[in-house]
Amino acid sequence: MASLSALGQVKGNPALRITRSGSQPSAKGPAENFTGTVRIDPLFPANAPARTSGASVTFEPGARTAWHTHPLGQTLIVTSGLGRVQLWGGNVEEIRPGDVVSIPPGQKHWHGASPTTAMTHLAIQEGLDGKVVGWMEKVTDAQYGTQPGKENAP
Repeated sequence: MASLSALGQVKGNPALRITRSGSQPSAKGPAENFTGTVRIDPLFPANAPARTSGASVTFEPGARTAWHTHPLGQTLIVTSGLGRVQLWGGNVEEIRPGDVVSIPPGQKHWHGASPTTAMTHLAIQEGLDGKVVGWMEKVTDAQYGTQPGKENAP
């Protein structure tokens, strides 16, 4: 069995990194980018040369992001609850545990909980030139209130 150096490396290879659950502080979703109560639990940062980062995000009922884009897209994996997602000019879609949502690069969108049920998802995205997200205007109550499967003219 290979021995570990003081830096946790095995025979010159990069170290195995384990981030223990609860070892990183939760953050409140900032009011300028979210409506309602949102908790962000960081999972992993982008460690160069990688540029992918991830977080677990919990939205209380009625909470949601503002409209935003990601330069290289975003993947959401719903882990609990009931949520909503919408691409600009598209239908409001209902999302449930186990659903995987792939948002294309540069596509304006929002996501959050349903009006009556909280929702948690894993959010995975890549940065480009140090930028991970471009925030825009807040989702209006009328936009949010559109029934799933219905188009919401922005």
